[in-house]
Amino acid sequence: MSLIEKIKMLDEGVAGVRRLIPEVPKDVSMFRMLVLISEHLQVELEGKLRPHKLNDSEFRTLVTLFSRPDGTSTPGEICVFTSLGVTNMTRIANALVKRGLITRGPSVEDRRRVVMQITPAGRRFVQKMLPTMFPRLKLLLEGFSNADRSQLNRLLRKFAHNLSQLEHAAGDPP
Repeated sequence: MSLIEKIKMLDEGVAGVRRLIPEVPKDVSMFRMLVLISEHLQVELEGKLRPHKLNDSEFRTLVTLFSRPDGTSTPGEICVFTSLGVTNMTRIANALVKRGLITRGPSVEDRRRVVMQITPAGRRFVQKMLPTMFPRLKLLLEGFSNADRSQLNRLLRKFAHNLSQLEHAAGDPP
């Protein structure tokens, strides 16, 4: 089923619920639409990575290391940058080490700390892989003016800020 068909069903479902519970906000469908779009974006990305035997978590970790000036970071820092769980980081690091895309070892400054570093092969992979993703990103934003893109960026950041405030109010870390 296409995303457009799912959104149509979503709108119909929310309308049905609102008939039964009138106080349900109209905006509920917008939040569910964000989730649906996110899921489809995830499927799109995973499809691009699958032929390279990588998943999104591994790729995010690799790109994070690639983005660092010295190509290094600790597992804890990578978890913060990528929103990945600490329990998954060992598995992710093992997979990337096995493929020769990163190394992992004790820090020179503090041997109790583990440091992950992107390898030259990892750098080459990211430099080769990222540009292949750009055409599909451009297609996703087709028909959006620069003003549309700026507004979408601003609104998504505002939404993220409000969600962060909600999490903070609930006692979750900001």
